[in-house]
Amino acid sequence: MMEAMEYDGETFEKVSYANTIITGKEFQGCTFKSCDFSNSQFLGNKFLDCVFDSCNLTMVKLNGSTLGNAEFNNCKILGVIFSDCENFLFAVGFRNCILDYASFFGKKMPKTNFIQSSLKETNFTQTNLSGAVFDRSDLTSTIFNGTDLTGANLATAFNYSIDPEFNTIKKASFSIDGIPGLLTKHNIKII
Repeated sequence: MMEAMEYDGETFEKVSYANTIITGKEFQGCTFKSCDFSNSQFLGNKFLDCVFDSCNLTMVKLNGSTLGNAEFNNCKILGVIFSDCENFLFAVGFRNCILDYASFFGKKMPKTNFIQSSLKETNFTQTNLSGAVFDRSDLTSTIFNGTDLTGANLATAFNYSIDPEFNTIKKASFSIDGIPGLLTKHNIKII
């Protein structure tokens, strides 16, 4: 299993790394297809310009790891604490992913794309999401507290509850249907 320290441009397909510990590896321009990383620990690794496609990353630990321009497509990413990743070079994108119960607490993620993804009970406390796009994404019980959503696009997002008093929403885009999600705390009915 992963004997080398550095991998460049390689494809890993249908490999199971479930319940394993992998440390100090560097992956540059690699693709992971239908791999199982569930309950594994990737400690102090670097994933630069990598693509994860149809992978299971449920409860993966990423302590001290670098995710630089990492793309996740059709992945199951339940309960992952992205806050434990290195801040330097942190850049991710998600398409058709299940990101329920994840945490991005305190991360700087301007212009991040969350396309057609589930983000139920995900934590964005003190996260910089300026210019982020939440396209057709489910934000049920997602936590926004001290979050910078300046210029973010939530026009097609749904099931969100964002308090404008505790979050920066200047120039953010919302649909008319999403207005109740900005007024939840007032307990008013919009007809």
